[in-house]
Amino acid sequence: MKNFTYFRPTTPEQAVALLENRWGNTELLAGGTDLHDLQKEYVAQPARVVSLSGVNALAGIRVEEKSVRIGAGAKLADIANHAELKRLFPSLTDAADQIGGPQIRNMGTLGGNLCQRNRCWYFRDEHTNCLLKTGQRCFALDGENKYHAIFSQGHRCVIVNPSTLAPALIALGASAVVQGPNGRRTIELGRFFRAPGANNEREHVLEANDMVVEVTIPRSNLANASYEVRHKQAYDWPLVQAAVSFERGDGGVRNPRVVLGHVAPTPHVAEAAARSITGQAVSEATAGAAGRAAAQDAKPLSQNGYKVKLVEVAVKRALIIAAGQKRYWEV
Repeated sequence: MKNFTYFRPTTPEQAVALLENRWGNTELLAGGTDLHDLQKEYVAQPARVVSLSGVNALAGIRVEEKSVRIGAGAKLADIANHAELKRLFPSLTDAADQIGGPQIRNMGTLGGNLCQRNRCWYFRDEHTNCLLKTGQRCFALDGENKYHAIFSQGHRCVIVNPSTLAPALIALGASAVVQGPNGRRTIELGRFFRAPGANNEREHVLEANDMVVEVTIPRSNLANASYEVRHKQAYDWPLVQAAVSFERGDGGVRNPRVVLGHVAPTPHVAEAAARSITGQAVSEATAGAAGRAAAQDAKPLSQNGYKVKLVEVAVKRALIIAAGQKRYWEV
């Protein structure tokens, strides 16, 4: 690991003032579960590290009359175990509860989960100069790609976005409050992520001298749920995730949102699935049709065609959970 200068500011403004307007030389440190890995793998080699452990303003979960505000420094374990969040947003707390293991959840933070780097093995290999490390090609396009994107049309790089909280938050209509050198601004999380295509781009739209301060979720009494498919329940990333939300009504589902995770370079909004379930009562048949609609535009790579079926299953089961129906797959 390269030697670095360590800073420990006490306010968001101090932290932002220590950042630079270019990526790479200075990095923010929250829980460290991603940055330290990148440093040990020689993918990130910052000369300056700005720790957020002393910025108390970033911690805390505040339930207000019209919204819930979660500090970017809130631990994943605190989100997963928060009683009021469990009642209002089970999709978010379930997603947080399945990230990593207890050690990761007690160190990792909300802001870190949203802003972490991708998990592509070519990107993480210090000896591979891929598209995101000044190289000229994405090696996964015709290489080992069984965990890569199936919705990658138009993207030069076929990573999958690694955030498990992002799909649930986008489905809930959440926004991020961002601190920059010119003050604060709000970004809808549906517009927060982007597909990077070069070494000077990240998996989000933040500038190098920006930082997430908090995430705000409106209280709108939505039915919501998140369902993941993974190899094992222990420390692992999902193969596919579906997060859903909708309003309950006598005429069936209203204003549904279906967001897929771990299948595209950004969280993927499945608009066809939302149209399919709109005005319908949730049943195994209608939820299954929504799952098939969610997968209809997938274009899998050479080794990840299996993800198409997993998308169908994840969307179907997420809708059934959100509707409070019997989970037919459980004995």
